[in-house]
Amino acid sequence: MIKNFFRGSFAHLTLIIVCVLSLLPFLWLFSTALKGAGENIFQYPPQLLPSDPTLSNFKEVLRLVPIIGYVINSFIVAAFTVVLNLLFSAMAAYPLARMEFFGKKTVFFAVLSTIMVPFQAIMLPIYIITLKLNLIDSAGLVQGYLGLILPFAVNAFGIFLLRQAFLAIPKELEESAVIDGCNSWQIFTKILLPMIKPSLAVLAIFTFIGSWGEFLWPSIVLTNEKLFTLPVGINNLQGAFSANYRLIAAGSIISIVPIVVFFLSLQKYFISGQNEGAVKG
Repeated sequence: MIKNFFRGSFAHLTLIIVCVLSLLPFLWLFSTALKGAGENIFQYPPQLLPSDPTLSNFKEVLRLVPIIGYVINSFIVAAFTVVLNLLFSAMAAYPLARMEFFGKKTVFFAVLSTIMVPFQAIMLPIYIITLKLNLIDSAGLVQGYLGLILPFAVNAFGIFLLRQAFLAIPKELEESAVIDGCNSWQIFTKILLPMIKPSLAVLAIFTFIGSWGEFLWPSIVLTNEKLFTLPVGINNLQGAFSANYRLIAAGSIISIVPIVVFFLSLQKYFISGQNEGAVKG
């Protein structure tokens, strides 16, 4: 009994320490954003709590930089990327999980093998294709958005995650639906998709975070500042105010808020969705 108590206490203490260490960079960033011009952010020993908290840094960022426009651009790109990933990944995962056809395993392992290919390795051909299709911001706002969204519209991780979720659903449900007169599309949309909402939520969170924080691809294809996403805009903020780390911290905090809100809105599905994705296929 005592042994189990100490073992549980040690586990909880370890988790608390890890959580504190994980939160320290964010707390330091938030503290820097709240410090006024009269406070030394590099003093030793460091002072985590600002002596005179102020929101002037956030107001200054909003005044000097079109960061709201950057947020809107990032939200548009992330939202469409999430929707397309959910749609295409589900449509690809369904036949791989529930249908029988020649070469099924070969197709699945071919899709799965693309996880090992880093985006940087295929970035050049994707960029050339994007130019050939005229999906660049110099051709118009719509083309610029498409050039940011389409290269990330589907990925192997999403297909794998949803395939595992489909495999966990009993086949008897499909058989009952067939007896009731449902076709494959009705089974897919009205029966199976509602049952994998947790896995869809997990994929939505991961896709949103990845799209929201993507810097490399937008920095390559974007030339029009009106289409700058938040990471690219924050990078410009760093160049414009290289000596004012308070403004950089305030801009970074603004960029984090939408991710936190999106995660909190879907957190009730997150744990169960991860467990569903772990089912052996």
